[in-house]
Amino acid sequence: MEKAQDRLEVLDRIKEYEELGLFDRDVEKDPPTRPLEKGEVDYLARKLTTKIGTEIANEIARRHFDGCIARGELVIKQIKGIENYLDVAKKGVLITCNHFNAFDNYAVFKVIQPYLGKKRLYKIIREGNYTSFPGFYGYLFRHCNTLPLPSDHTVMRELLEAVDKLLKRGEKILIYPEQGMWWNYRKPRPLKVGAFRFAAKSNAPVLPMFITMEDTENIGADGFPIQAYTVHILPAIHPDKNATVRENARMMCEKNYELWKTVYESTYGIPLEYTTKGEVSPCSI
Repeated sequence: MEKAQDRLEVLDRIKEYEELGLFDRDVEKDPPTRPLEKGEVDYLARKLTTKIGTEIANEIARRHFDGCIARGELVIKQIKGIENYLDVAKKGVLITCNHFNAFDNYAVFKVIQPYLGKKRLYKIIREGNYTSFPGFYGYLFRHCNTLPLPSDHTVMRELLEAVDKLLKRGEKILIYPEQGMWWNYRKPRPLKVGAFRFAAKSNAPVLPMFITMEDTENIGADGFPIQAYTVHILPAIHPDKNATVRENARMMCEKNYELWKTVYESTYGIPLEYTTKGEVSPCSI
């Protein structure tokens, strides 16, 4: 089967950006976006219409992605470290994960779903995915317990307030500290310290997850082998009660990166090396 041209172009951009050290650059051709406006997002689902719309969208999403699993389009081969999730299952937790596929958030959900009870998995997503992404996935981005990350400072206060309340009531929030999605990229990328400020400000633990991949014998519609995922759940990182928010965010970021690096190297049996010219810092603002 011929490989999809758009995937080949994405792989070329990933190769270029890694060499240049531009790890947070988007490699997908996402549609133009616009800033979120004040009050546009019902972050805490206070409105009845939001509650109903979310329930409907979540059911549609579950059926869709479970269908992908049944058809072998999404393969979760193994789960390692579930005990690390159970250690913090009753707390509000910021879950981190490497971002390499549109399906990876559902892999995280499937892993923890049996233990969520009445809690939800919320997802912090790119602003443009909420405001401008078209079609079926755009619908899911707007309705499936998503928390769009705004560029406007006023709206950012709404998000910060919502995240704090969700964590304090014991919800689970998924964030991608690498920033953009790099399709099927296996290495951990440098992380954004700002992602960890959500946990630091709310005095909540960070639960790092890292998904490793291997080719299956099945070829997807894009002409590439479908990947089988192993979801690694790593020990939670707790904030230091004697440190500042800034210090905790930096500390949790650095520990998260080291845990991911260890999993990468032990799973693939190779050292983590980038093609970047010059030193790569594990954490940046």
